[in-house]
Amino acid sequence: MKYVYETRMTVRDYECDIEGIVNNANYLHYTEHTRHLFLQHCGLSFADMHRKGVDAVVARMNLKFKTPLVPDDTFISRLGIKKDGIKYVFYQDIFREKDEKLCFSGVIEIVCLVNGRLANSDDYDRALAKYLSSEGS
Repeated sequence: MKYVYETRMTVRDYECDIEGIVNNANYLHYTEHTRHLFLQHCGLSFADMHRKGVDAVVARMNLKFKTPLVPDDTFISRLGIKKDGIKYVFYQDIFREKDEKLCFSGVIEIVCLVNGRLANSDDYDRALAKYLSSEGS
């Protein structure tokens, strides 16, 4: 999968558990924040889309935790995307910056609800068109 977007973040100490590593739930926050930044980059606002009756929601996640991050680690969150039928499939990997070690890998499937019903979104399709790979559709 080709990455089409990336952002850097730093682990904050309160994101870690008693073992001194990032709590697993925080990786979901990191990937969600990356998706939101990517969608903003594409000209989409969740608030504006919601007002139009279009909501993008997580339908499924497949997560792999590889190498733990610790406080003050800087990491790179990378994202690839393809369209598979009605779903947008985000391939998201997190790498520790200092050594490019893979820390987390996730496949997150997003669907759109248009006025409360599962449907394709022309707005999302237009905004994401140049990034979408239709392999497997």
